[in-house]
Amino acid sequence: MAFFSWSDGYSVGIREIDEQHKKLVTLVNQLYEAMQGGKASDVLGTILGELIRYTKYHFSAEEKLMETHAYPELAAHKQEHMDLTEKVIELENKFKAGKVTISLEVGKFLKEWLLRHIQGTDKKYGPYLNSKGVK
Repeated sequence: MAFFSWSDGYSVGIREIDEQHKKLVTLVNQLYEAMQGGKASDVLGTILGELIRYTKYHFSAEEKLMETHAYPELAAHKQEHMDLTEKVIELENKFKAGKVTISLEVGKFLKEWLLRHIQGTDKKYGPYLNSKGVK
């Protein structure tokens, strides 16, 4: 059973963004499975790095859509993205320096943040962007 299973209830109603969210879920699951399997830190570091890179790509894509369509809550949404990005980069730097291990708590944090972000913040822009013709 997957650590984090995608549900259609997580859909924001925008195909491109839903696909990106599914990819993020897959990456969180890969990180969790590597932790569960006792994989070496280099494998965990590679997966964590990919998760960070893809998250930045995803955030940029979301923000571009919101900017293009003058989403009124863009500033708050961008701040939420910046806060997570800073936190995860700090975690990655500590991991690379050997100061922190990738633990189940880290996996749970990423899963819970992603769930809260999709179901809370992201669900708000879906109807707005749909009304602007974004599907």
